[in-house]
Amino acid sequence: MTTQTSLKLGFIGLGIMGTPMALHLVKAGHQLHVFTYGKVHEDITSSTAKVCKTSKEVAQAADIIFIMVPDTPDVGAVLFNEDGVAAGITKGKTVVDMSSISPIETKQYAKKINDLGCDYLDAPVSGGEVGAKAASLTIMVGGPEAAFAKVKPLFELMGKNITLVGGNGDGQTCKVANQIIVALNIAAVGEALLFASKAGADPAKVRLALMGGFAASRILEVHGERMIKRTFAPGFRISLHQKDLNLALSGARALGVALPQTANAAQLMQACAANGMQDLDHSGLVRALEIMANHTVAPDPKA
Repeated sequence: MTTQTSLKLGFIGLGIMGTPMALHLVKAGHQLHVFTYGKVHEDITSSTAKVCKTSKEVAQAADIIFIMVPDTPDVGAVLFNEDGVAAGITKGKTVVDMSSISPIETKQYAKKINDLGCDYLDAPVSGGEVGAKAASLTIMVGGPEAAFAKVKPLFELMGKNITLVGGNGDGQTCKVANQIIVALNIAAVGEALLFASKAGADPAKVRLALMGGFAASRILEVHGERMIKRTFAPGFRISLHQKDLNLALSGARALGVALPQTANAAQLMQACAANGMQDLDHSGLVRALEIMANHTVAPDPKA
């Protein structure tokens, strides 16, 4: 049973995050039109969602169109290619970009969509694949209050901590800040567990002890466990986090701000990428530290 009237929705980008997010909208009883550049997951094809051939077709069918693709140029292509969203929307529709992209480009995209008589929200998320599946994502929104109020019930189907941060671009700025904090925490947890392991302590027991103190964090809980169990299958790839840190550093240059620890975390991720590990989960940043120390936090259980 759904608590609100069924809406005509669109969803473009059905990857690791997009697929479960789209499924929450379908399960709530909404009419969903979808498009993705890759293979459509069987959970989508076996649902009531209609698979479209282009982003334009999605925009023609839906009143609110969600986008969840990897990077800034991808959003630009989805919106403004010949068969893009802008070619299909009509006045009064709403575009919601849930990708993590450049705040500067976001403001430009929003203006172009606004000029077509449509609202634009930038609404990047945090919580990874786990949060997407559990509908517990943190959603950081930039855009007009009226559009936010209209879309908020749909955000609530995908996330729990939903905040209107400010105008267009502010959601993306908030997400960049989030990614700075996450990256630095992953690096800190990696260094701490590596230090403990090299010193001869059991890193699993060290982690448990730290979970009860001031050092406790979601990163220590989830990614610390990944480092110990060596489970680096991607929930959020290093390559994508690299992209986000590059947004932070390019933005910092434009603003005249120094972000030395962010730069260091970006270099650790680059070291992973240079060793062919760009598709690991971002908790795999610890591998760069391990290479430098010639020591691993814990042995590979498969070895």
